Parts: sequence; C-alpha cells; structure tokens
Amino acid sequence: MLALLRKIAFPFSLIYGLVVFLRNRLFDIGFLSSKSYNTPTICVGNLSVGGTGKTPMIEYLVRVFEGRKVAVLSRGYKRKSKGFVLATSESTMKDLGDEPYQLHKKFPNVTVAVDSDRRNGIQKLESLIKPDVILLDDAFQHRKVKPSFSILLTACDNLFVKDWYLPTGNLRDSKREARRADLIIVTKCPKLLSKEEKEAISGKIKPKFHQKVLFSALKYDESVKNSSGDKVELNELKGKKMALVTGIANPEPLVSYLDFVGLDFKHFEFGDHHYFTNTEIERFTNFEVVLTTEKDFGRLQGRVENLYYLEVSHDFDSEDLKSLREAVVRQF
Repeated sequence: MLALLRKIAFPFSLIYGLVVFLRNRLFDIGFLSSKSYNTPTICVGNLSVGGTGKTPMIEYLVRVFEGRKVAVLSRGYKRKSKGFVLATSESTMKDLGDEPYQLHKKFPNVTVAVDSDRRNGIQKLESLIKPDVILLDDAFQHRKVKPSFSILLTACDNLFVKDWYLPTGNLRDSKREARRADLIIVTKCPKLLSKEEKEAISGKIKPKFHQKVLFSALKYDESVKNSSGDKVELNELKGKKMALVTGIANPEPLVSYLDFVGLDFKHFEFGDHHYFTNTEIERFTNFEVVLTTEKDFGRLQGRVENLYYLEVSHDFDSEDLKSLREAVVRQF
C-alpha cells in the first residue's frame, strides 16, 4: 500500500525536486549566502531521510578528538524546547531531542547544543564555549553554513545515486549536491565486502577528484546495558521472553543481528523518533526483558521494567580507518 501511495505521489516529488534545485541554485550563484567560521566545523549528514548512521558517526568523531574541546550542534528534532539550548545536567530528552540527549548522556565532558538556526548555534558556541571543533549533526543540507569539512553518509543497500525525491523516494536533497562532500562514507555494508564490490559501489557513486569513498559496517556490542550501566551478555538472554522495541528509521540490521546471535523476541516497531504512549508501553511490559536501541532508551527509561539497550558503532577496515582519521584531524 505504501509503495502504491509513493508512486501516486510522483508529481509531488517533481515539485519538491524543483524547489530543491532552485534553492541550491540560489546558493550556488551567491544570491543566498553561506557563511564560514573561524572554528573548524565538521558536518555529518546525508541526502536521504534517516537510517544512514549519523549519530554513531558523530560518536566516532567525538572519540577521535578526545583531549580537545569538542562541541556538537544539532537541530534537536522533535524536541519540545525552542531556539538555542545548551545541554546541562538538568536537561531532559524533551529539551534536546533524543539523539542530542543520547550524546549528552554518553559524553558528559562534551558540549552538546541544539538550535534549528545553525548560524546562531555556532555563534553562541563560539561566544560561550570557544570550542576547538564543532561537529554539525545532520547539517549537510543546511547551506547557510559552509563547514570546514563535510562527510556525506549513504547506506549500502540504498545508495543516494539510486534514490528519488520525496515523497516517491527518500531524497531530501539533490544527488548533485554530493559534489560538496569531502568524504563519502558508504555505511551498513556487509562485513566481508570485497575489493571488487567496493570498486563497483564507488563506480556507481562516481566521486569527484577531491573525494574519497570509504566503507563501514555496523558493529553491535556483545552485551546489553541498563540504566545503571550493568552489562548482560547477549548469550544470557537466550531462552528469555523478550521484546524488541524500536523507534528508528531502519531496524532491519538490528533485527537481523539479533536473529543471527540466536535470540527469540517479539518486535514492536514504531516510527523514527517516536514518543511512546502509556497504552503502547502496556503492550510490552509483561516481557522478561525489553530490549531497545540506545536512542529509544531515553524515551523509555523509567517507564519500563527490565529495560536494556544495545550499542552500535561504525566498523572500518584498517585502511579506511586511517584515511578517516587523517582527513578529519587535518582540519587543525
């Protein structure tokens, strides 16, 4: 049914694509301006909606810059607050949005801020914090800011080159805008992607002379955690009555991984950034274990018994890992 509706909506996707083209053209000719900043700014984003691993990539970069004064600036999607908000010990998920809140709780020594106006957010951070580097989360399409370095993510099973504009496809920006990226990372790749397969994917992307294409797979932890930080090995969950609760764009890789390790579970799937109602929570409160993603954990914590989350990160081979580290550290 959804596929049929998307096909019917094709004329609207043409209108959307035209609007996107005109907007980008106005930036290209200078009618709309892009502003650069003295502070190094590294943008992480995509051309499609959801599901490419932006938050794990921000987490990776935070670890790369360990020892430096790092700030993360996000829009704070679906937060209840307005304007510029700087995360504090009193901040809640409703103040920041689920992904910035996750970053704030995971990296308490890193400055996390949210502002839908990225220019204002950067200016505030430069004035209040004076960071060594600002990581711009999900900001590739925000052309009012010209970052020092841009990382474009695209999922291996849904490359942007094969996609189409919303609402028929998942593109929120033009494929042509990939030329602005300094680095293109193909995410969610199979673990054993061969050299020939990588070359074939790169051939489809057709990177510019200045661009490198890197490849990463998802790496799930071998244990789950609860709110106290206690760990339980995944193998210990075998035989338990378990619910998997997800409110992310694409839960299929997680579902496949849990199937692979031999867990038996019932999957309760919700939309991305979903706020769970009490009625919805009642559907899975009678399970021995409720497993969720790290992002969803913040929306369920304190409302569900026996709640655990599974961490995920990007996994690069040694050559691509070296290339990524060298590229981002070179900004200083």
